[in-house]
Amino acid sequence: MMKLIRTNSDNQDFIQLVKMLDEYLAYTDGEDHAFYDQYNKIDMLKHCVVLYEEENAVGCGAIKPYDENSAELKRMFVIPEFRGKGYASKILSELENWAKELGFQSVILETGINQLEAIKMYDRTFERIENYGQYKGVENSLCFKKDLG
Repeated sequence: MMKLIRTNSDNQDFIQLVKMLDEYLAYTDGEDHAFYDQYNKIDMLKHCVVLYEEENAVGCGAIKPYDENSAELKRMFVIPEFRGKGYASKILSELENWAKELGFQSVILETGINQLEAIKMYDRTFERIENYGQYKGVENSLCFKKDLG
């Protein structure tokens, strides 16, 4: 049985999943990992989601305010052996709903060009946008936006 919970970055399951995500990204991003890592600290995230299969935490994601209209999607991850079950889409949907409840009109995100599974998922419902903020001019980043209206 699958269940989603809303929590914050103090949640131990969220912390463990983010450690796995960082290990995965260190591998896929290679020498670029240190650059991205500086923008992905979790100590101040107030809106996090953890997905459980049975009692096992297998996926997570978070949102944080970017500006008054947009929430930024952060720390999306599903343990590789649990991929292909639609869990990432469920996490994403829950975060979009939460952002809308908080009054945001859109969700934005950045992902690396080597994150092929993520790019494929985001291309389904998000539009690609010019790189924003700290990702401007970063060739290995792709940025996306989805209006929540």
